[in-house]
Amino acid sequence: MTRDLVIVGAGGFARETASAITSINEVTPTWRLLGYLDDNEALHGTYRTGFEIIGGLKALADLPDADVVVCVGNPRDYTSRMRLVQRLDLPAERYATVVHPLASVGSGCVVNPGSVLLAGVVLTADVTVGSHVAVMPHAVLTHDDEVGDFATIASGVRVGGGAVVGTGAYLGSGALLREGVRVGAWSQVGMGSVVLDDVPAGEVWVGTPARRLRDVSFEMPDLGSR
Repeated sequence: MTRDLVIVGAGGFARETASAITSINEVTPTWRLLGYLDDNEALHGTYRTGFEIIGGLKALADLPDADVVVCVGNPRDYTSRMRLVQRLDLPAERYATVVHPLASVGSGCVVNPGSVLLAGVVLTADVTVGSHVAVMPHAVLTHDDEVGDFATIASGVRVGGGAVVGTGAYLGSGALLREGVRVGAWSQVGMGSVVLDDVPAGEVWVGTPARRLRDVSFEMPDLGSR
């Protein structure tokens, strides 16, 4: 039996998630994707990847039985997913967990509500992914890794065993994390950076090996410091 689903957002990540849902349904019919929700009224009635932008977030009040997945965020504003989840204030059971059929989720792994794993993602064993996490194509999380809520793992990231990615952290494309390191809450690791040491909360690190560049340019939300 399929369930209704709406995607909050209509940008690149939202369209990638819609494509993943189409692939899931081709294997096992799971969701009836109703379309996207976006508060930009100029987009209403237009289509992205074959699905309509059906209205703003207020339209969700008319869809009480629909599952929801929030698919917004980019390197310049990676707190937006958290802000929208807070605004919606929905129970956890309303949020869909989207795992592309070409992702690999190993034994003992847990993926919490609202998270999205795109094609080619690998969770090897005993990996914990929090809620509302975005894991982009071909990222690899190895044994005993922990990823906090609202984190973003961009494409091609490789994370060694036992590492911790804190709440809301952003790992840029192709970043490499040494086993056992910790990236603090809301920190950002630049594209292609090699992280050999712990990254404190609220900092931007870049380079090979990665070094502190500056503090993040926003006030960190009070949602955890790990």
